[in-house]
Amino acid sequence: MNVFSAMEIISSSLTAQRTRLNIVASNLANAQTTRTEEGGPYRRRDPVFQSEPVQNRFDELLGDRLAQQAHGVQVTEIVQDQTPPQQVYDPTHPDADASGFVAYPNINVTEEMVNMIMASRAYDAGATAMKAMGRIGRSALGIGGNI
Repeated sequence: MNVFSAMEIISSSLTAQRTRLNIVASNLANAQTTRTEEGGPYRRRDPVFQSEPVQNRFDELLGDRLAQQAHGVQVTEIVQDQTPPQQVYDPTHPDADASGFVAYPNINVTEEMVNMIMASRAYDAGATAMKAMGRIGRSALGIGGNI
C-alpha cells in the first residue's frame, strides 16, 4: 500500500468523524426542543458508518493488490432514534398535553457527551496519522529532512 492510499483511508475516517461530531452537536443543541417542523419533539440522530473500497487509479496501474483491497469508511445515512420521547409533567409548558405532560427529546446528555469525546479522540488520532503519513511521504522523497 502506498502513502496516497493510506491518506485516502485516513481522510475518509476524518470526514466520517466530523459528520459524527456535527450530529452529536445537533443532538445536544436540541436536547430541550419540544416542537419541530415535523411535529413533536426533536428525535436523536445517529450516523451509520459503512466500509467503502478505496478508489485509487495509481494503485491499479501499479498492480498493488494490498492497496486495491483497502477500505475506508463513509456515512451512508443518518437515522433517527425510534425510542419514545421522555414524558415530563409540566402543565405550565406551552407544549403540554391535556394531562399536563410534555414530550421532551429522547436525548441523554451524558451519553451524547461520551459520543462527542469518542468522536473527537478518533478525529485527533486520524489527524495524527495523517501528519505521520505526510512525514513518511516527504522522507520517501528525500526532502523531509529532520521534521
